[in-house]
Amino acid sequence: MKLVIVESPAKSKTISHYLGEDYVVEASVGHIRDLATSGKGGLGVDVNNNFKPTYIISSDKKEVVKKLKKLTKESSEVILATDPDREGEAIAYHLASVLSLPIETTKRLEFHEITKDSISKAINEPRTIDMNLVHSQETRRIIDRIIGFKISTLINNRINSKSAGRVQSVTLKLICDHEKEIEEFVPEEYYTISAIIIKDNDEIKLDFYKVNGETVKVKSLDEANNILSQCSDSCVVSKISKTNKNIVSKEPFRTSTLQQDAYTKYKFKARETSLLAQRLYEGIELEEGLTGLITYMRTDSTTLSESFVKQAKEFIENKYGSKYFKSEHKTKKVNLAQDAHEAIRPTSIDRTPESVKKYLTDREYKLYKLIYNRTLASLMSDKLVESTQIIFSTNKVDFKYDQTKVLFDGYDVLKIDESDKKKSYDFHENENYKFKEITKEQNFTKAPSRYSEGRVVKLMEDEGIGRPSTYASTIQTLIARKYITSEKGIISPTEQGKKTSFVLTKYFPDLMNTEYTADMETKLDQISEGKEDELQVLNEFYYPFINHYDEVKKVMYKDEPEYTGENCPECGSPLVFRYNKKGDKFIGCSNYPKCHYIKKEEKPKAEEVGRNCPNCGKPLVYRLNKTGNKFIGCSNFPKCRYVEAIDTSNEETETRICPECGATLIKRRSKRGYFYGCSNYPKCKYVEPINKK
Repeated sequence: MKLVIVESPAKSKTISHYLGEDYVVEASVGHIRDLATSGKGGLGVDVNNNFKPTYIISSDKKEVVKKLKKLTKESSEVILATDPDREGEAIAYHLASVLSLPIETTKRLEFHEITKDSISKAINEPRTIDMNLVHSQETRRIIDRIIGFKISTLINNRINSKSAGRVQSVTLKLICDHEKEIEEFVPEEYYTISAIIIKDNDEIKLDFYKVNGETVKVKSLDEANNILSQCSDSCVVSKISKTNKNIVSKEPFRTSTLQQDAYTKYKFKARETSLLAQRLYEGIELEEGLTGLITYMRTDSTTLSESFVKQAKEFIENKYGSKYFKSEHKTKKVNLAQDAHEAIRPTSIDRTPESVKKYLTDREYKLYKLIYNRTLASLMSDKLVESTQIIFSTNKVDFKYDQTKVLFDGYDVLKIDESDKKKSYDFHENENYKFKEITKEQNFTKAPSRYSEGRVVKLMEDEGIGRPSTYASTIQTLIARKYITSEKGIISPTEQGKKTSFVLTKYFPDLMNTEYTADMETKLDQISEGKEDELQVLNEFYYPFINHYDEVKKVMYKDEPEYTGENCPECGSPLVFRYNKKGDKFIGCSNYPKCHYIKKEEKPKAEEVGRNCPNCGKPLVYRLNKTGNKFIGCSNFPKCRYVEAIDTSNEETETRICPECGATLIKRRSKRGYFYGCSNYPKCKYVEPINKK
């Protein structure tokens, strides 16, 4: 028996399907160990001993490690098959260390898609653990631990902020700086002028273009009236300009562009896109069995493999014709891109979105179709359009009408571009048209829009901060720390977030500088390529940082407590607003830790339903569950645990009695749907299915 260790259970299930009975595939469920919180400053790093790290097995992974050790002893060979990136390499290294596997000879599989051919090729062409990648990840982890522990402790003590980080803090600054632009924006008045003419029984809107041959911005009512007074009641077609334009398809998706496009088209948040893509990568149950539908989803490359391009060429030419295939495949060079990786693409061009739709959820299907069409389009011919601009003149005032005609659809045979809803008309020079009306409209310039999650991801990529694997998690961390909120994917900084950004920018300007963070990412990539020494990078970072940190520690102010105006009933000290570990606000004694008094919030009186509990006779009340949904429960809780769902239908329902204990049966919901369960649960665990009819 051979043991193959991967990261996720879903991935292990798919790979096991391909490898057969001679292999056992188990999951580490991510990292099995991390830096300890012991030693000087709780860093888990011996700074004076060449930054030697101390690792401990995570408490929630002890059973996993125990199982893997047992399987290792029973196996003739152990093969490591974690993800093909820096984090995956580190996980492979820690597995080898904990399971006492030789680093130099233990087989390490690398694949970027979970398909039978890819897994078979990886098994036949194994490599060993790349220690350059391991050193790069370890260096990043040590730097992030030092920054995180040192600055987080400081700002927690001084301004009640929960954490700081090399990537999260500079990302927060980008968001807060943009919010400042919005807050300081001063609207300016301007006017738009338009005219209506009739053509082929259609009303056509013409936009103001020029006056006296000059392009002007109409900033006042007087200027608008002057232009209108210059117009007569008719106009003439004075000029028609036609230009042909090639529109090139976009390159295949990388992590950031997929997250941006998924938000733009479907309003998927960055984290949801990551999770959906993860499922598509790890495997979906198709008719032929578990199959990975896309390549590895954490990548910054736009490269496609030669074999895939060859398959796609045949597919495009057979389905659409040879003129639809682009003769060469161009890729866009991305800052800090790892060209060894591929773009996010379907694992098979023959696996069309329609052919797998019935196996996917609606959101999985939408994302897969997005990836499939974008990849296919990147290999297809340009779209050729004819752009026409028609100028209408009246007493030296010019209006314009722009229209576009598609001459060759090219890649847009896939219907992925936004369609131009403007109708095209056949105009000729010197034609005269009567104005139906000419109007002016007052407008005001608008403040910049708040960033979406997709826009923040693009900023992180453009500025070179973070990596594809950290984009979504960085946003989630900022939300968890209550530095930002994300409503329908639109991001706003909180007051605490603004304060944190302001204080960190004031006292740690280097840390909050995008160039500093991007330079660190470059050095980490150079370590992974063997071009930079990890110890030198750590020394260059640590000593300037710690010297500056020690200076800041002496001068950073501490926030004055926010008093409530009440005194503690136990010791008489003033009561103040404080924050718990989750960042939630509460009222406590200012004399903490000598006095541990916490003021309990008065719970609002529950609204009574108007009838009594069938189990104990106490009044029934409306309550809320953890997700905020309303239900009916007994006011005698927890002594009586009777609950029932709120019936939103108008149908009368009969009372059902539990055949085992005589209590009332109530309608409940599980992951599989609705069922009847005993209201005396957990004492009575009787359930029965609901007839769908």
